[in-house]
Amino acid sequence: MNFEFTEEQLMIQQTAREFAETEIAPSQIERDKEAKFPTEIVKKLGELGFMGMMVSPQYDGAGMDTISYVLAMIELSKVDASLGVIMSVNNSLVCYGLEMWGSEFIKEKYLKPLARGEKLGAFALSEPEAGSDATHQQTFAVKDGDHWVINGMKNWITNGTSADYFLVVTQTDKEKAHHGITTFLVEKGTPGFGHGVKEDKLGIRSSDTCSLTFENCRVSEDNVIWEVGKGFNVAMETLNGGRIGIASQAVGIAEGALEVSTKYAKTRKAFGTEIAHHQAIQFKLADMSTKVEAAKLLTLQAAALKDAGKKYVKESAMAKLYASKIAVECALEAIQIHGGYGYVREYLVERYLRDAKITEIYEGTSEIQRIVIARELLKD
Repeated sequence: MNFEFTEEQLMIQQTAREFAETEIAPSQIERDKEAKFPTEIVKKLGELGFMGMMVSPQYDGAGMDTISYVLAMIELSKVDASLGVIMSVNNSLVCYGLEMWGSEFIKEKYLKPLARGEKLGAFALSEPEAGSDATHQQTFAVKDGDHWVINGMKNWITNGTSADYFLVVTQTDKEKAHHGITTFLVEKGTPGFGHGVKEDKLGIRSSDTCSLTFENCRVSEDNVIWEVGKGFNVAMETLNGGRIGIASQAVGIAEGALEVSTKYAKTRKAFGTEIAHHQAIQFKLADMSTKVEAAKLLTLQAAALKDAGKKYVKESAMAKLYASKIAVECALEAIQIHGGYGYVREYLVERYLRDAKITEIYEGTSEIQRIVIARELLKD
């Protein structure tokens, strides 16, 4: 196994690191407090090619590999996990799904502006009664001539108030259960399509999350993704790649917590010396570093398998499960190392904990990841 990154991958990592420090960091506290969506920063990410990193140049994407995407996601999430999830949804869930299963019409009209960063995408799967049980879709679409009429509601949609295009998973034949689920692309502004108020969240507050509503929303049959009845397959396959993005986000949070803790330990004094000289602190830093490296390797392994065209379902679930777990653990230890300072906004550490928790929930809870892993292990 080759553990060395290519020059291009290292360049992308450095570009992401510098962008995070110069463009993202200055406004992170204000945006977190005010729950303000980073519109201008997202536009700049698009100009860098970061909103369609893995999309083929044929469809105006950057044509980069998944490893490059992971490295960029980590660097951005170290500074602000909100930017990480905005970028992850557009890349992993929306652009990937459209390039894999969208028609040429879909790719030309919708994928290209998404890949260029001119438009923003969202992925609408969860519902009030369908979270982990994604087969229990209540949002329903009925065929009417050359259109489909959608009615229902979606919950917890990242980029929900800011996105231009939405991948919407609906039931089209209840008798066929998950074989009767279809995914549509719905444009913002379509009559009958709206959204609720932005959720007031614990963490990733600079990204927007809301519910979506559909009341006799008419969508052209040209906007079916893949084909009728294949929507559940689209959603599940897309989430396999999405887990790599969230694992990367979690690694970034954990690595950020480690970096600020290491820096703080070298300057904060107690009992006549820097606390970095105390074994209790050294052990915490050592454990944090080990966990970060392990999570990063799991994530890169899943990315490498995806790039090689090999099966990566189990590996992406493992990466997401472990990286989200250690993100929370490292954030907690960072607060402990900072003591009272870690509990106040000024030192930023408490935000790592608030941002970390969601990585154990969205794009498949930790419990769902264990089901996926076990199912893959027990296959004949």
